[in-house]
Amino acid sequence: MEQEIDTTELGESIVKILKTIYDPEIPVDIYELGLIYDVMVNTDFEVKILMTLTSPNCPVAESLPREVEEKVRSIENVKDAEVEITFDPPWSKDLMSEEAKLELGML
Repeated sequence: MEQEIDTTELGESIVKILKTIYDPEIPVDIYELGLIYDVMVNTDFEVKILMTLTSPNCPVAESLPREVEEKVRSIENVKDAEVEITFDPPWSKDLMSEEAKLELGML
């Protein structure tokens, strides 16, 4: 019998993991910072994450996507994880959550 995938529960696990990853220059996790544009999970438990960076010249442009992939792959039931970086639309402070803005003293 094939295992039933609970995408809502898996999505919550992915978000929880994403909230443990921080941009080294900003004391806010990448999820609250608004760097994650989309998280897709297919029926084979493969995850694709569409994200951006604060700038194309971001010093962690190489390591941050790799860290996201590795941490998401560590979630039980996830078979694979792939990160796609996009700069369309470019990141701006408007993408930050209220929580992130509060943390950074912008509210």
